[in-house]
Amino acid sequence: MRQDRAAFFVEDPFVVGAQVALAESDAQHISVLRLGAGERVGLRDGSGRAASGTLVRLGRKNALVEVDEVVDVAPPPAVHLLVPVADRDRMLWLAEKAAELNVASWRPVLWQRSRSVSPRGDGPTFRNKVRSRMISALLQSRSAWLPEIFPEATPERAIAASPTGTRVVLDGTGSPFRAIDAQAPIIVAVGPEGGFEPEELMELRAAGFATVSVGRSVLRFETAAVAGVAVARAMLDLGIHEEG
Repeated sequence: MRQDRAAFFVEDPFVVGAQVALAESDAQHISVLRLGAGERVGLRDGSGRAASGTLVRLGRKNALVEVDEVVDVAPPPAVHLLVPVADRDRMLWLAEKAAELNVASWRPVLWQRSRSVSPRGDGPTFRNKVRSRMISALLQSRSAWLPEIFPEATPERAIAASPTGTRVVLDGTGSPFRAIDAQAPIIVAVGPEGGFEPEELMELRAAGFATVSVGRSVLRFETAAVAGVAVARAMLDLGIHEEG
């Protein structure tokens, strides 16, 4: 698929030859970009479909795109993220990076040390903000898959809901992440600021989470999460390359 000057998120089905209406905010963004009728733009639905088309109408509050190309994009090998309920702004920053790194799912966990954080990122309104940030990152990175966003959960619920696969928990005392035999899906659990409580680590290990490290430095939760997901993604991509 050709590279378009801008891409927009649309949940309506893409059909070659059909016209798709963009949101009012998208029409305003098109105006800021100084795009006009006849120019090409991209479309994404966050569920693996990418489209390209031509702007056929542009108003102050609406825009229409005529679709002429649709591609189904296969999902990358799954990396799931258990992220701590933490500081709102830092969670939103991490949400963007999670989308850029093609995380398959985002599940916030209310660890014991999450309860003392204020203001923390939780609740339906915050989840909408997370989704908005992820959509923006998806469009900028030209990805096709939006992470599945789950509501915050207790550790017990989050662990029980985690898929079967390579389960790892990031901890500075663990073995190097790259040394383990990782197979998709990979589930990466990240602790809160200040770390896990001993009983939480015991619970994770009992559920099959291997303790791994991404380096010697003591990292903030959002940095650790990005490092962990990036290592997991690189390991899976390398495996695909070797098999091919």
